[in-house]
Formats: sequence, structure tokens, C-alpha cells
Amino acid sequence: MNAWIVNFLYFPDDKSAYIPAVIEFAIFAVICVLVFRWIVRHSKKQEEKTRELEERVLRERKIEQQKDQQ
Repeated sequence: MNAWIVNFLYFPDDKSAYIPAVIEFAIFAVICVLVFRWIVRHSKKQEEKTRELEERVLRERKIEQQKDQQ
């Protein structure tokens, strides 16, 4: 079991081998931030649409209640 773990972990002597991994990590981190911001922005738009729909339904109910009282 330990031999498998030791073979799995590879630390190169030449540290320049880390450069491609750092570049890929930076690219994915930027993409993650952009996607997160897009999701938050989209969620806010959906929240506003839901709020408007809720207000419209409440107004219609209020109008119906006023008609029923008369």
C-alpha cells in the first residue's frame, strides 16, 4: 500500500516542471471566478423577476378581494 502512495506522489527535482501546472491552475481559477460571478448575476436577475411576479399576484389578489367585498 505504501509503495503505491509513494509512486503516486511525484516531486520533480527540476522545479520548472511545476510551471505548466501553475498556468493550468491559474486558468481554471479565473474560469471558476467568472462562472461564479455569472451565476450570482443570473440569480439576482431571477430574484428580481420572481419579486415582480409575486407583487403582480398579490396586486391581483387584492383586487379580487376588493371585488368580492363589494
